[in-house]
Amino acid sequence: MVDPWLTIIGIGEDGLAGLSEASRKALADAETVFGGERHLVLAGVGSRGRAWPVPFDADVVLSCRGRPTVVLASGDPFWHGAGASLAEKLGSDEWMAYPAVSTFSLAAARLGWRLEAVTCIGLHAAPFERLVPHLVRDARIICLMRDAAAVGALAKWLTERGWGASLMWTLEALGGPREYIDQHRVDLFAEEVAADLVAVAVWAVGTQGIPRSSGLPDDLFVHDGQITKRPIRALSLSALAPRPGERLWDIGAGSGSISVEWALCGGTATAIEAREDRAANIRKNAAAFGLAHRISVIGGTAPEALAALDAPDAVFIGGGLDRAMFDAIWSRLSPGTRLVAHSVTLETEALLGELHQRHGGELMRVEIAQAAPLGRYRAWEAARPVVQWSVVR
Repeated sequence: MVDPWLTIIGIGEDGLAGLSEASRKALADAETVFGGERHLVLAGVGSRGRAWPVPFDADVVLSCRGRPTVVLASGDPFWHGAGASLAEKLGSDEWMAYPAVSTFSLAAARLGWRLEAVTCIGLHAAPFERLVPHLVRDARIICLMRDAAAVGALAKWLTERGWGASLMWTLEALGGPREYIDQHRVDLFAEEVAADLVAVAVWAVGTQGIPRSSGLPDDLFVHDGQITKRPIRALSLSALAPRPGERLWDIGAGSGSISVEWALCGGTATAIEAREDRAANIRKNAAAFGLAHRISVIGGTAPEALAALDAPDAVFIGGGLDRAMFDAIWSRLSPGTRLVAHSVTLETEALLGELHQRHGGELMRVEIAQAAPLGRYRAWEAARPVVQWSVVR
């Protein structure tokens, strides 16, 4: 077998001393060594070193294909590092990897935290909102930071959202001779971090965070009244049965509340919305929940807007279903795909009745009333009935 031309090496703050013999040999044999400026200095590769482009571009490494090449990354290159981005573009016989101890492992070891109970997240190339789903009382979170300036910005962001009483540790240059760890209260953080190599650990103290049950409060979402209300949304999510890694088509998405709750369960969603003002609300909600990387928004109507999309695992149609739309969508679905459709009009209700008779599934009429003032007293105020049809293709 031909030796792989690319070696991906995890390097720590102890530099060459912490590398295995195989890693040092690959470094010595390499024509070109890619890495951050800090990595190149730690490895002592001299003129063979090439600093990463910013943002990271795997094609720069691929331009060296066939010649001995090394990529240096901090700690474990396959945990919020460049390893997977490179490996997915290569054949399995083209590369090999020698990971080192990850920053997350080093941070947990210094703090005495159980790593399996810690949320580990990379904020060096992601917005702070990515933390939102993970911020619950007593949560322990380790974050990789972009630079020293981002630490103060994170402390301010946490304080503004009610987590100022949390404890925060700044962990600099872990595993090397310049290692430094300091503890802070988030809302009192006012220090200069000396180095740009920073991880932050947070022990969350504050509000309750986002509930994990289906049917989040309506006031958590930006909307213009076009929103699947909380009780109906809970029933819809139950029927849609989200699972991590699955894909949803949310057709006529309105505020995107269904997409948000689906994505909070670990899936991805494509929200189809014809009105640009509502599409803007969906984007705001996705960003506020830290889910912009899981929710894409497409302007338009079904079925035309679905033409270029990958097949879904589930489909939600909040309203506006007609026979032509149903036929176009149904023909695209693979066996096992779940579909949930709602109706508040007599015409669409009749269509759902026909579809239920033809394709089976469950047909349910939901009527909800809430207590509301009536003069000096209270009375039941009924919402429009919603008919829900759920079926598996």
